[in-house]
Amino acid sequence: MRGPEDLVIDVGALLEKVENAAPIAAVEAVAGALREMVAARSAALLIADFSGHSVVRLTSAGPVSGARTHDGEQAETLPLEGTPYDRVIRTQRVHVEELGDGARVLAPVTDRGDAIGVLELVLPGYPSADDVADIGSAAHALAYVVIAARRHTDVFEWGQRSTPFALAAEIQRRLLPASYTCEAGQFTLAGWLEPAGSVGGDTFDYTLERNALHLSITDAVGHQVEAALLATLLVGSLRNGRRRGLDLAAQAAYANDSLADNCLPGQFVTGQLLDLDLRTGAARVVNAGHTLPLRLRDGHVEEIDLRVEPPFGVLPGKSFQVQPFPLEPGDRIVFLTDGMLERNAATLDVAAALADSADLHPREVVHELGGAVLRATGHDLKDDATMVCLDWYGGPQRDRST
Repeated sequence: MRGPEDLVIDVGALLEKVENAAPIAAVEAVAGALREMVAARSAALLIADFSGHSVVRLTSAGPVSGARTHDGEQAETLPLEGTPYDRVIRTQRVHVEELGDGARVLAPVTDRGDAIGVLELVLPGYPSADDVADIGSAAHALAYVVIAARRHTDVFEWGQRSTPFALAAEIQRRLLPASYTCEAGQFTLAGWLEPAGSVGGDTFDYTLERNALHLSITDAVGHQVEAALLATLLVGSLRNGRRRGLDLAAQAAYANDSLADNCLPGQFVTGQLLDLDLRTGAARVVNAGHTLPLRLRDGHVEEIDLRVEPPFGVLPGKSFQVQPFPLEPGDRIVFLTDGMLERNAATLDVAAALADSADLHPREVVHELGGAVLRATGHDLKDDATMVCLDWYGGPQRDRST
């Protein structure tokens, strides 16, 4: 039962405020409505930046010392490590801390496991359990607001860029999925890309159909714009083939010939394409010259032995073998590019790091691996380091979304 002192948050009213606001003002509209509903002293969204190591508070209010500015917008970058923001993003749980004359509430802004950021409210009193649940629901609704609004404005994208992107990175960014994490009942997956100083042409991609998951990880030869353009052609051909209804073998052949027909000799892309049937749990893979994936099963890590075929673009007209991919409920699979294994990352034992990850969410696994390769290379990556973690639960479809 709610008492008279309890907060009342009307999610429907929040969304109505959004509908009446311009896309660029959508988050401010939600923050303003929340301040009114709960008499909050302040309400703000802190969005996760692209480095994975910071959150960014976006505001167009009074000047903020040290913030980046652009056309009246401000982005204040706050390091994550060791902070309550980090704990909220990792655990996906609401955090409440008592202040001298009130309380601060941090709630995860998340959609299907994709950690978009944190909703921060400063309240005049300590919230009840019902209040905390309502704030959590409002934060979840805010995730949809951000997803919808950022289609129409660059403000969120600008805010997430603590470091300016070079042209090659801009091209590469457009090749990655809109969400790096997906919780979908029978599986959870998460991807991450640690870009080298000179972008190395890595990509990962996935799409979910009613009865199938399609996943790819690729690595274009070369660096900078040349590699990014090569990756663009490869990813574009894979998506085009998939959306035309081609099966896995035909997608691989189409991508291979697209490269061979449009690129110079010596330009190629390694990659793995995976199809997973969600009805049967059967998985199939094409391996075009790519680094072998790792599997964590029953506490043991091993490389999955796959036949290695030539990279895409090397042999015009080639047919690729579709291989069965061994997968059992409870498996954790990590697909990776050779940037994870480059010479100046030799001190990184990826298998040992994966073995230590059993209790982590896939989103945390890829962030931990990304951070580990950065530490191993002294933050001087010579090649992109990309990884995708897939947890397969099996069984009937069920809702595990956050």
